[in-house]
Amino acid sequence: MKISKYLHSCLLFELDGYKILFDPGDYSFMEGLVIPQMFADVNVIVITHIHPDHFVIDILKSILDVSGAQIITNSQVGQQLDKAAIKYTVLEDAIAHFGPFKLQAFPVKHELIMDNPLPQMTGFLINDKVLHPVDSMEDKLIAFKNIELLIMVTMAPFASEVMISSFADKLAPKQVLPVHDGYAKEFFIQKRYAAYVKHFEKAGIKFHEIYKVGDSITI
Repeated sequence: MKISKYLHSCLLFELDGYKILFDPGDYSFMEGLVIPQMFADVNVIVITHIHPDHFVIDILKSILDVSGAQIITNSQVGQQLDKAAIKYTVLEDAIAHFGPFKLQAFPVKHELIMDNPLPQMTGFLINDKVLHPVDSMEDKLIAFKNIELLIMVTMAPFASEVMISSFADKLAPKQVLPVHDGYAKEFFIQKRYAAYVKHFEKAGIKFHEIYKVGDSITI
């Protein structure tokens, strides 16, 4: 399974020629480094919640125009898609298969945000190997202790590095793929990721310093 990052929280999963795109939000497209045509051959697009760094109607439409992909999401996002007459499938607390991918969807609680209501958010376990808790670090996720790969928020207005690293320490994945870093300049990301590498290597956890457009790992 190949996982490529297209800035912030936009991830492309590839296996046996089948492609699933997660959360093509505005942070990924703002500077023109990522364009819809990059995703012309995706089969499925997953939207985890309504926040614009994960979901923007116009961006989604532009990808659908070139790909015709199937959309998987939750009911709250679905309400916005209904208004735009975009077809979708709801997957909130169930298991579904798409090509060679097994997606186990489950509700997760978004971390607290200043002066904003919390959205409905859906986390995923992908092929029983990859945990994608999106913007959540709630205690119930420790049930996935020792997972092969954790997709981990690394910087956010709702979390500190101490909070983030403590959550990952308890989860004890074998590897970490960092996301949610679209706020920062490259020099800052490099500095902070070096700190994460130093922290996690003490526990034998591989932290992948992935932040440039199209950078990928294979598991």
